[in-house]
Formats: sequence, structure tokens, C-alpha cells
Amino acid sequence: MPKLNCFLLICTLLVTVCTGDEESRQYDLLITNALIIDGSGAEAFEADLLIDQGVIAQIGNLNPDDVHAEKRIDAAGRVVSPGFIDTHSHGDPLDTPRFDNFLSMGVTTISLGQDGRSPGGEDLSGWMDRVDEPGTGPNIIHFVGQNTLRQLVDAPREVGLDASYIEQMQGIISESMAAGSFGMTTGLEYDHGTFADLPELIDLAKPVAAAGGLVMSHLRSEDEDKIEEAITELLDQGRGSGAAVHVSHIKIVFGDDTRQADEVLALLDEAREEGIEVTADVYPYVASFTGIGIVFPEWALPPNDFNEVVENRRDELAEYLRNRVNRRNGPEATLFGTEPWAGLTLAEVADSLNKPFEDVLIDDIGSRGASAAYFVMDEDVMRRFLQNPRVMVSSDGSPTMHHPRGHGSFAKIIRQYVNEEQLLPLEEAIHKMSGLPAATLGLDNENHVEPRRGLIRERFAADLLIFDPENVVDRATFENPHQYAEGFDWVFVNGVAVIEDGEPNDQTPAGVIRRSPD
Repeated sequence: MPKLNCFLLICTLLVTVCTGDEESRQYDLLITNALIIDGSGAEAFEADLLIDQGVIAQIGNLNPDDVHAEKRIDAAGRVVSPGFIDTHSHGDPLDTPRFDNFLSMGVTTISLGQDGRSPGGEDLSGWMDRVDEPGTGPNIIHFVGQNTLRQLVDAPREVGLDASYIEQMQGIISESMAAGSFGMTTGLEYDHGTFADLPELIDLAKPVAAAGGLVMSHLRSEDEDKIEEAITELLDQGRGSGAAVHVSHIKIVFGDDTRQADEVLALLDEAREEGIEVTADVYPYVASFTGIGIVFPEWALPPNDFNEVVENRRDELAEYLRNRVNRRNGPEATLFGTEPWAGLTLAEVADSLNKPFEDVLIDDIGSRGASAAYFVMDEDVMRRFLQNPRVMVSSDGSPTMHHPRGHGSFAKIIRQYVNEEQLLPLEEAIHKMSGLPAATLGLDNENHVEPRRGLIRERFAADLLIFDPENVVDRATFENPHQYAEGFDWVFVNGVAVIEDGEPNDQTPAGVIRRSPD
């Protein structure tokens, strides 16, 4: 056979084999007739999606007759968006691996280790492996808690630590970043964190910066007369270390002036112009939730002996609590989430015990005896934060806390601020819940994670939602905070359905996302 004819025959065979393989290829899922909101903030567009082996294989106008897919979903009349990414979450994946509270409101990735307290200790890789073994519903990302670091090295509760403690903590951070952590969090209003001064915070942020990670901060104070000073401290931590910084659950406690919100946001903008990478998140409620110690003075909190304080300074403590609680909108604005008072306000508990609320706090509860929701924020101020283009959505929630944010936050954004108030276009809201947090965390960066997440793009992870925005509703209330959100017909994590036609299943297709450091 002539060489030319032989060459042509081989080419023909190769084309036939390749074409046959392509035509016979079996995909996992075909989604047709979708209105895609891709997470970037761009306008919605119509297209079909092919999903294979946990990633988005193809986006476009596909002919269903030419596609072999194990499962098909007609998304006509519905939106397909990226799954939501919660930048501030709580919970224990070893206790509640499914995290149905998050999945039901469209969250496919959660961030643990917040407010300065983190799981894993010094054996983070071991903890990650234990989480991966049974799997989880949403993807998990990890942060190292600065308060936990102090405990791990047995640091004294004092300001100005010896260099040996700092070096030990830096070593744990470096090892954690190498194991796949995304950065460090601080809880500067809480025990251990309150003793960290700026030099310590800068030193601990340096290994985070070296690995290209993020420092997230529960600020030293969120009160209206201290918020700007607290944000400046975080910005100085970024200046001194080179780390990107992030304000957790940005708010102004007691503040009802939207001009102050604008001033806070301007402070962040000025820092960005200076070259500091700074972002923030917000949850859509006017009540915070934390331990009752938030209303007690520092001198009644550890390492001080509470019983000794009560014995020697009871009148002073009672006056402080009376003034502090009244400034925080009174005892009616504190709603307990801890038994035996769960669901009751401080005022109601005081009435039931027939004693002043300050005496209830001293004698019956103590500085560490309960957690509560505190109605101390202004709705218009929170709206101003939500509208800022560099502020994303978080929940600060968990499966168990007695606050609706753990079950409702992301659904509430769509129900209230998109559908009812039209404060945000749906495309922008979804950007704040997917593409923006992905960019902030580095989940869209192929140098740090594989596959990438947070956008509807080819070769990105198939963390996807299918829903009619008009049907999305948050059911959780302060009276009944553990009611699941509704309206997300299909929720996919890594291409696997965890909610099917509105019904949860028992799938756990995820685990810990390990970030590759710089």
C-alpha cells in the first residue's frame, strides 16, 4: 500500500475512534433550560450544563439528543447558581456531618474555626482525616483560632507575651497552613483573645501572610464608640504583617446612624487605596448571639475570680450590669438560648424569679452561665453594610445555636432583600454569597485549590443550586430558630445531589478542602 494511502487510512481510523468515543461518552448530569446566574455579578443568561465527575464539564446551548447523561433535569423557569459559601460558620463536623441547616439554605461550603477558637489542635492533618472519613454534606474549610493557639502553648492570661510563646504559636500556624488551613481568626472580645496586643497580632499574622492566607477578626469591640478604633487595630495588623484582613460580622452595636456606617466603610476604602487587602461579611439580622459575658466588665471575667468579685465589689458590679444592659436596649432585648432559660428574655427570667435583672445575672447565671441573642443593631445601618460591594454574606450560625441565622441567613437575603425590598438585584445577592467569598478565601484560585469553586465556569466544582427565587423562604424565627429554609429544589455538592426535588437525602459527598499555601 502506498505510504500516502496508509497515512490517510490511519488518520481516518483515528478520527472514527475519537468521534465514536465522544459520541458515546456518558456524563453524570445534564441540566437543560437553565437561567444561569454565574456568581460573578454578571447578568443572567440561558444555557445548559453538563456535569461529570464532580465538575462542570460544559456550558452552552446543547442538543439533548446528542448528549448521553445518567440523569437529566429540566430547569425551565428556574435559576441555576453556584452553591453559597459561608465565610463565618460554626459547628462540629464529627457530630453533625450533614449540616442540613446549611444545605437547606443553599450553602455548599462552610468556614470553621471562627472567633479565635478552632478544632484540630496541633494535629490538624489528623483532624481533617477524621472529618473526611465519613464525609460531610457541605465542603469544610478550616481557620486556626488565635485564642486556641494561646491555650495550646499554655500562655498566661496577660498582655505582652514572652517571645517563646509567640514563636511556638507561629510554628503551629505555619504547620497548619502547610496542612491546608486558610488562615487565622481572632476573637478579641473573648477570653484569651482579649489579652492579645497589637505586636502579638502582627507577629501571628506574619506566617499567615507568608502562606498567602487570610486573617479574619471578631473585633475587639463592635460598640458605636469603639468600632472605628477596633477596625483600625485590624488594619494595623494587616499593615504590620502584610496579611489580607477581614472584618467578621460587621456591625455597629447601639448605632442607629447610617452616616457612621458610611464612615466605617470609608475607613476600609482608605485602607484599600493604601494597598491593604480588606473585606467584610455581614449576617442579615439585628440581633447578635454570644455568651452572656459580653455584658460583664473585664474585671469580672477570667482570669479574675468571679466569686471574689461578687463578694468584694457586688454593688459596683450590679450598677455596671444595670447600666450596660439598659444601654443595650434593656433586659427585654436579651433573649436566652441556653436551658433552662432558652426562649425567655432576661426581663422574663427576672419577673419569674421576682428579682432585679442585675441580681439574676450575678446570682443565677454568672459571667459564663448562658448564651443569648442581643437585639442591639439598627436595620438601616445593617442594610448599608449589606449594599457595599466589598461586603459579603455570612451566617455566623450553627446547627444548634438558639438564633435563626444558622438556619435562615442565606434564604432571608433572597426572600427579604431581593424579593420583598428589592434592595439588591438577584445577581448581586448571589455574587455576595458565592463569587465574592470564593475570591476572598482563594477558592477560585487554581494555585490554592483544585477544583476551583464559587462560579459557574467549566472545570469548576459542581457545587450548584436549582431554584425559583420566588419560592425561597427562611422559616427560622427567634422563637423557633431550628426550622429549615425552603425553596432550593436541588442542591449539589461536588456534583452529588444532597437535596433532590426539595427533599434532603443522606449523602455526604464532601470533606475538608485543603488549601495549598504560597
